[in-house]
Amino acid sequence: MIMEIKESGSVVLTAYHPHSPARMPGMEQSFGQEIPSSHSPTSRKSLSRCRTINRMLSNEPTPPPAFSRSNSQVSMDSTSMEDFWCEVESIKESSEDRPEEQMLLEFKPADEGELEAEWLQDAGLSTLVSGAEEEDGQALLSTLTRTQAAAVQKRYNTYTQTLRKKNKHTVRDVRDIFGINDSSPTFETVPVSPVPSNGIQLPGQKPVWKSVSSNSCLDCGLDKGSPSVTEELSYEVSFSESVTVVPKTQEWQKNQRFKKDDSALPKFIVRKSRFGLTEVGDLSPEDMKKIRYLSLIELTAFYDALGVELKRNRTERIKGRENGLFGVPLTVLLENDQKKVPGIKVPLIFQKLLLKLEETGLETEGILRVPGSASRVKNLHQELEAKFYEDTFDWDQVRNNDAAGLLKMFIRELPSPLFTVEYLPAFITLVEKISKIKLQLQALHLLIMLLPEANRDTAKAFLQFLKKVVANEGKNKMNLWNVSMIVAPNLFIYKGKRANQQEMQAAATTAHIVRLLIRYQDILWTVPSFLISQVRKMNEAAMNNNKRQLMFDKGVRKLLRRKTMERERPERLEGAITFPPYLQSDIPEGVIRVYAPLHSKVSMAIQLNSQTKAKDILARFHCENSCGSSQNMGGQIQSLHEIGGNIGQHCLDPDTYMLDVYHANPQAEWVIKPKAS
Repeated sequence: MIMEIKESGSVVLTAYHPHSPARMPGMEQSFGQEIPSSHSPTSRKSLSRCRTINRMLSNEPTPPPAFSRSNSQVSMDSTSMEDFWCEVESIKESSEDRPEEQMLLEFKPADEGELEAEWLQDAGLSTLVSGAEEEDGQALLSTLTRTQAAAVQKRYNTYTQTLRKKNKHTVRDVRDIFGINDSSPTFETVPVSPVPSNGIQLPGQKPVWKSVSSNSCLDCGLDKGSPSVTEELSYEVSFSESVTVVPKTQEWQKNQRFKKDDSALPKFIVRKSRFGLTEVGDLSPEDMKKIRYLSLIELTAFYDALGVELKRNRTERIKGRENGLFGVPLTVLLENDQKKVPGIKVPLIFQKLLLKLEETGLETEGILRVPGSASRVKNLHQELEAKFYEDTFDWDQVRNNDAAGLLKMFIRELPSPLFTVEYLPAFITLVEKISKIKLQLQALHLLIMLLPEANRDTAKAFLQFLKKVVANEGKNKMNLWNVSMIVAPNLFIYKGKRANQQEMQAAATTAHIVRLLIRYQDILWTVPSFLISQVRKMNEAAMNNNKRQLMFDKGVRKLLRRKTMERERPERLEGAITFPPYLQSDIPEGVIRVYAPLHSKVSMAIQLNSQTKAKDILARFHCENSCGSSQNMGGQIQSLHEIGGNIGQHCLDPDTYMLDVYHANPQAEWVIKPKAS
């Protein structure tokens, strides 16, 4: 790690991690070649710093062995973090000619009341701060589990106590929110019972698990050398409600050591229930917004249950550029790119860099670790800024290591980190205190659900690329831990007042976090079913509130009476109210009408039974359409969507049992259309 003392007395920590020796700035290098450390004073200086810091972390009394390694060697042993700190040094050298403020975020202090107020707003409960009677906030509160309600109450109590100390405006009493009386505190919360994956718990029904098959579960383990025993993850009950025993944290904190071998990671599977699995892109933006609210509340309740403090960082983000490629906020980049490619979810420059590396660089030895030429990367950066949107940039001139350098530069220069920093320190604390990988993974899962859409989609594309790099370990010599050490400092760059040994030890933790992100990414992009169940309940509560408001609105009642009188006339008036198809006809119980606007046969009534799956309905449309339209029309995968009722829009897993979803949402419409990419 590099520590730089500023005039203000603060210490700036910069993070980065290549598996390669440091290089002389500006010196050209050929593919795969490394300059021996003895040839460069700068390299000797960099390596000395790396070794010193590495000894501090590992508490080694004697210097480590001499640093000499060829590209063909595996890039790290079981204890060293040397490559991590060499990457840090490489980042510092590459950024010496750039203003430091462009790379760092400053954490601003805030009192507890302000943090809790921000937490309530981020959790979709601004009504508790403003005092307004907002229906969305009321609907959200009505869906909370016992532990979630306790987490909200704890934050709201802190907020109100702080306001009273400051003699600010009158605040609502917590008892008015949760229905608590003075004698016997109780919560008006949702009963905690297993719920089906994407639906609502049906009376007296237990979740039914499918037998294990090649497509019946998400299998996130190791391809080779993995433990023989696998552990099953459940999405049926909230994580916070599943914590029955608080893990002991003291011993793990004192003896923090990560096992670097890939085989040390457990193998997890997520069984598909009869409701299938739902990925983040399968839900409407409106419902994903509610997922984020609930994820923050659940994450807080989860930390409370584990006895770990969850604190939110307040960050003063640096204003990014409004045009260009590097140093531009993701949202601004996407707005600009969508003018050229409507609906795009990942910035074009990021996609192109990934594509370049996937086409030619996955088998390059030391890819990501071996740095490209600093001067070439700088020139390519400037040329990209000038020519990329004009489609005149020559990608054939870009060497693989230089492309990797540009990719890492893009991530580092984002004004706001790809994985937002508000709750990252809290997660680092959890990883350092709780040794059980399953609990770490559950917390990380909720943090992924909290990411803004642009960050989440870009992170997903990046992690999929890293998974491909690891899959080519036999040729590129980059195993999971190697890649994690390289990527971690590029993702997590800190600025603090001082750097002690405990803070420096977070380096290994961040590498471990990246390792979890890469290994278990298929699990992390799946929306927990208990959150979807709560979203359904939120939507139902909002609909019920709207119905009650309509019933007691005198103006609406008068309008309804007038409309009733008009319907009694023999003639049909133009502009009369038209009801959706499922209210216009008497459809028998268990029968759904499916619409397929892109097929020649645009609708079909289908009788459901206990074994009917979504893929069966897709296959039936494929067979019965007179034009023989394919399930894959025009290169787009056709999927069955559940629309309306207690969900906004939901792309169904092909293995979903339709009768279960029908019972969970009988007012839905069913449409076959392309799945959003």
